[in-house]
Parts: sequence; C-alpha cells; structure tokens
Amino acid sequence: MDDSIGSEIEALLAQLSGGQLRSKRIAVTGGAGFIGSWLCDILVSSGSFVDCVDNLCTGLKQNIEHLLKTSNFRFHDSDVEDIRPRNDGYDLILHFASRASPEEYQQHPIETLAANAQGTQNMLELARRNDACIVYASTSEVYGDAQVIPTPETCWGNVNPVGLRSCYDEGKRFGEALCVAYHRAHNLDVRIVRIFNTYGPRLRSDGFYGRALSRFIDQALSQKDITVYGKGDQTRSFCYVTDTVRAILLAAIRKEIKGEVVNIGNPHEVSIRKLAVKIKAMADSSSKITFHSRPPDDPQRRCPDISKARRLLGWSPAVTLEEGLERTIEWFRRHRKLAE
Repeated sequence: MDDSIGSEIEALLAQLSGGQLRSKRIAVTGGAGFIGSWLCDILVSSGSFVDCVDNLCTGLKQNIEHLLKTSNFRFHDSDVEDIRPRNDGYDLILHFASRASPEEYQQHPIETLAANAQGTQNMLELARRNDACIVYASTSEVYGDAQVIPTPETCWGNVNPVGLRSCYDEGKRFGEALCVAYHRAHNLDVRIVRIFNTYGPRLRSDGFYGRALSRFIDQALSQKDITVYGKGDQTRSFCYVTDTVRAILLAAIRKEIKGEVVNIGNPHEVSIRKLAVKIKAMADSSSKITFHSRPPDDPQRRCPDISKARRLLGWSPAVTLEEGLERTIEWFRRHRKLAE
C-alpha cells in the first residue's frame, strides 16, 4: 500500500469504533474501485473478513494487490448481475459496483443499468438470505439538475429519464426503489447513501474514467491545457475520500439509520472554473485553461444538505478542499514519477 494512504487508513481507524467491524464477514462489490478499495483497506485493517467482488471494468487490480496475501481478504473477478445469491454467512454487504464517470457510463449504458438493476437485486437477495445489513451506494445524480440548493434527501429530483446520463441517474433511482421495496416487503436492513463528488488518491484520471477534478490535476501536472466544459460557472461540492469513507462506515454500523437515505458530501460549493484555477496554482502549472462545449444535462449546481448525516451519524467533513487537493496532487505527482 502507498505509504500516504496507509497513514490515512490508520488515522481513519482511530476515528472509528473498529470493534464493531472486527471478525465480521463483509462483501464489498466494486471493491477494486476508488471508494471500494479504500473500504476494503479499512475493513481488512479492522479485522473483518472481506470478500471483494469486482469485474475490473473500472476498478484496478493494483488498488487491492497489497491485500491479496492477507488471510482475511478474498478477491472475486465477477459481475454482480451474474452472482447467484446464497447463504454465505455475511453480516454486511457494501454494494458499490457501478460505472460512475459520466463519459464512461455513457459509453456503456446497458452495463451501467444492469449493475444497478439486476446487480442490486442480486445483492439484496444475498442480504436477505444471509439476514445481513446492506449499504447501497447511490449518488447525488438522483437529484438531476436540483431545484433546491443545498439539496436535502426529501427532494425528488429533476432528472431527464431519456437523456444521455439517464443510464446512471435512473439506474441509481431504480436501485434505491428496489432497496426500499425489500425493506418494506422483507424488513431488510437497508441503508442508502447518496454520495456527492468525492476525490482523493486512487481516483482515475485516464480516458473515459476521468472526472473533472482528477482530469484537471493530470492536465496541470502534464502542463497540458486544463479543459473546462461550458463557462465553468457550474458548481460542485467536493468531499475528500477519507471523509466519505468514514461516513459510509458510520452508516453501516449505526442502528438509527435502518431504512434511511442519507446525503454524504461536503457542503462547500465551488465553481468548476475556480477549481481549475486553484488546481493550476497548487500544482505550480503553466497550463492554459480552455473552455469547451458543455455536455447535455450537466447539472448547474450540486451541493448537499447534510443536516441528516450530522444528526443521525454525528458526521461532517473534516478535510478542507485545500488540504484534500494538496494530498491528492502530491499523490498524482508521486505516481507519475513512479510510472516514468
């Protein structure tokens, strides 16, 4: 494991009640992905027995390679929509399998829908047969172009059901509906976390996998043009990965949120143009910032109301954007040197 990530994992474990996870058998779908691999690291370090399920369509084997020799970790190269549910003795299922980058899921709309439809039902059946708790990774995208800012969980969303982004937006909305149906029909212990933009080490920047923040960092370090879509006046709220992961694990262990939906994100809103300027300065880059056509259905504002997370989880973000960007830029810089 990268030393910097290792030290952040240790700090996270100190903040969490690790005893509640020790010796638990846990399945993490999408476990080789960005957030999923951080979850695997923390769970293995806390003494859980972890089954990581990932077909590596977006996840990277290198994210979990250091775990393969540990006795309490197993990797399964599988599609969640092909898994046949059975009683495996699981206590907890963290369902994070899905393509999540807009450019990527638009290239694979059917697979994205399948992971969040059939894949989610398979995981719910697995949870039901094991009498396990399941945490479903939903997204701020269910709000579409939100009309209420900051956006609370009570908002129903403003989504184009047949737009280019609908495979992800509506896939996640359907996944939430499935979770709630299983909760009502079977009293299944379901928790839904709507995750807003998250960043940090292991966030991919290459090709269709790249998100705005990671793409900006990669372009800045490469001294290439930093490409902003539209005028850059659209806003996002960026939450550092350790804050997001801490909230997810609190959502998994707190009994108060059985059957609940909770926003997980940083309520600090920043424009994409200001983000590009900030990254360029922090990376000490000579890149030019260029502006390009804005994609269809790109939300204008994105900012969470986290009152519910504060109340039920006792959680709020601890890492500022400046601190998180500094850590992330340094991670990207170090990995570029290793690749040379």
